[in-house]
Amino acid sequence: MEDVRDLLRRVVRADIDARRILTTHESAIDRVITIEETYNRLAKLSLRQDDLMRQALRAIENALNRSAIVMAWAAFMDFAEEKLATKKFKALNASYPDWKITDLADLRDKKPDYQIVEALRVTKLCTKNEMKSIHGLLSIRNESAHPSAFLPDLNRALGFVSDILHRIEIMQPKQPTPRK
Repeated sequence: MEDVRDLLRRVVRADIDARRILTTHESAIDRVITIEETYNRLAKLSLRQDDLMRQALRAIENALNRSAIVMAWAAFMDFAEEKLATKKFKALNASYPDWKITDLADLRDKKPDYQIVEALRVTKLCTKNEMKSIHGLLSIRNESAHPSAFLPDLNRALGFVSDILHRIEIMQPKQPTPRK
């Protein structure tokens, strides 16, 4: 029985080592560790955002990298729109009185992503530099969603998803640290 346990430990260790080695090579098909780590970062998202991000990660697993970028962007926009919807769009409508946004569908129908990202800055949900970075991500999303020569590899797509998750994490309110 001890021999079986030892063999099992060796197999698990070999699997971990192989995955670690493979993740250092851009062309390696098996990027499981990095993708699994990214799955673990989804806990703080809404159900819809979680689903969109999971679709993005499944697209990466299937080498559909342009699709992954589009899905990750959709998750970010859902997050951004929900942030702007706080207190029935009070800060948004105060900053943009002509918009007269009443619900999420209204915002999604009337305003393009670029303006919604600018609204994040105007309503103080992000800084000017953060807004510029998000606009850069939007540019990558647009290259992915429309006919172009842009062909992101696995690393580029996974990096995009990671960047989007980072933007969401820094825009979420900080949780108080429990005292010991």
